[in-house]
Amino acid sequence: MSQSSKSPIQYRAVLSKSMPFESQSHKKNYADEVTSAAAFDDAYAISMHSKQLIEIDNNAKPPFHFQLPDARLAVKDFFRTREVAEFVSGALAGAMTKAVLAPLETIRTRMVVGVGSKQIAGSFIEVIEQQGWQGLWAGNAINMVRIVPTQAIEFGTFEWVKRTMTAAQERWSKKERSSVHIGPVNLHLSLSWISPVAVGGAAAGVVSTLACHPLEVLKDRLTISPEVYPNLSIAVSTIYRDGGLGAFYAGISPTLVGMLPYSTSYYFMYETVKNAYCLKKKKKSLNRIEMLLVGALSGFTASTISFPLEVARKRLMVGALQGKCPPNMAAAITEVVREEGLKGLYRGWGASCLKVMPSSGITWMFYEAWKDILLVNNNHI
Repeated sequence: MSQSSKSPIQYRAVLSKSMPFESQSHKKNYADEVTSAAAFDDAYAISMHSKQLIEIDNNAKPPFHFQLPDARLAVKDFFRTREVAEFVSGALAGAMTKAVLAPLETIRTRMVVGVGSKQIAGSFIEVIEQQGWQGLWAGNAINMVRIVPTQAIEFGTFEWVKRTMTAAQERWSKKERSSVHIGPVNLHLSLSWISPVAVGGAAAGVVSTLACHPLEVLKDRLTISPEVYPNLSIAVSTIYRDGGLGAFYAGISPTLVGMLPYSTSYYFMYETVKNAYCLKKKKKSLNRIEMLLVGALSGFTASTISFPLEVARKRLMVGALQGKCPPNMAAAITEVVREEGLKGLYRGWGASCLKVMPSSGITWMFYEAWKDILLVNNNHI
């Protein structure tokens, strides 16, 4: 072993054996070398200890192990949920229905607001003469943009609120009933009198209206005044320039008032008739034709109940275009009755039913079909 390879301790031991003390000066030099060796020994020991402290075992796991979640797995799990399946089913059902029934929607809107002929056939002829066949699909692009989120939000909200209310009623029934004592009167509180379907229907109409009302305004402007609003971009810029963001929510109050009875009765009618029919026939679900018929009946009933409010709502929404916008819904109804009598409240009702009944039936049929496909594939049924 060479001298350079010896440790400080070994070097000091060799030094003490190999150096004779020939004089006092030699002793002094030896003591100095021993002291230096001892200092070097201490430094060497400290450095080796420090090396052991900072040495990392390559096979050991770090004390803090962080791993990013698998985004693909999270997205896949998200799209496999019941809520997303119902949301997507509503969007697909709305898009497929509107693609078929756009011409009836155009005629219905014209007749409700009093534009052109008062007859269904006459309105068809007028549109074709003035704008060609493509005029029957006027505003259909914005209509498709509107209907997809509207139907998705509406069906998704309805299903979620219905399930939530049903679960709340079940939990409430298992607990001790709450009661209120007013003197000798003891009132028992219960949730059994509340219909989850009715509450779900009302919530569906309100939420979808608040989310998608600007698209409804754009659709009506494109349909009623194509010469003023020839395309979507011009319609957006013109409405914003004339009235700001608030103009996109013109008529929101009467829209909500009119939507509540329609949406509530629409969903309540469908679920009630479907459940009663399945119970009578001792079957679990309707077939596609039965869905079509029950859906059409629910649309007819809801439209008949709420149609006067629909007339007033349309008057308010497009009244600015005609220069005589009533101040509120009550004033709009009064104006219609004064000008046309009570029958004026149902002007365009036939065209509305002609559009609403097939639309409701086809929408429910497509919705139930898509929901069955998506939920069965995701093992939610």
